[in-house]
Amino acid sequence: MVSHTKSVLSYKYMQKILIFAIMEYRTLSKDEFDDIAGRILYEDNHLLIFDKRSGEIVQGDKTGDEPLCETLKAFIAGRDSKPGKVFLGVPHRLDRPVSGITVFAKTSKALERLSEMFRSGEVHKTYHAWCCAKPEPEQGLLEDYMERNEKLNKSFITKKPGPKAKLARLKYKYQGPTEHYYIVEIELLTGRHHQIRCQLAHIGCPIKGDLKYGAPRSNRDGGISLQAHSISFVHPVKKTPLSVSCPREVQG
Repeated sequence: MVSHTKSVLSYKYMQKILIFAIMEYRTLSKDEFDDIAGRILYEDNHLLIFDKRSGEIVQGDKTGDEPLCETLKAFIAGRDSKPGKVFLGVPHRLDRPVSGITVFAKTSKALERLSEMFRSGEVHKTYHAWCCAKPEPEQGLLEDYMERNEKLNKSFITKKPGPKAKLARLKYKYQGPTEHYYIVEIELLTGRHHQIRCQLAHIGCPIKGDLKYGAPRSNRDGGISLQAHSISFVHPVKKTPLSVSCPREVQG
């Protein structure tokens, strides 16, 4: 009798564990599931490369809005019928108003190696921007010392290095006009806070919609017309070259 009671209790306990595991993440609606699936640009056992929209946040912030890393965990858990927690690390981030390619790590090994690759400049990133003015000259290398003001959440160009000033480097090339704006391609050589936004504004070419750095008006969706368009690096685990581009152009 005692043995039977223990067996029943054990079964009920296991049921509770199973229910908890199944409910680890929310269930996505069919439309949301299909939308997420359609924006995965590359995925294997170690990496997931995603096409982020302007306005989405990569990691949680003070707004309390659900970040992409959590939405993607829920997607993977549902798609793969995976009980318990899903590992999804963030080796780099895009600003909330910026769209385009975002890389996530699906294993701790990939996260550690990718994080170091981003820090050491082994990841090559190209951005497209709609600017409010045509850059002169049409292509060049920008090298500036930048200092971040955390209170204002904004970066500023300084004349010389200091305790908080860091060297920021990027290459840019004018691609052509739209009806009212100018498309510029940017190769990011360092990864400073708001670097592209700040450096382009400093040469008189603020990005469309970027009120913080001098654009005259906002975009309808509240974002800015800057897109992480392509990325290339050596796969951190497979050690093979990997290159991914956005299937769409930056939205103006």
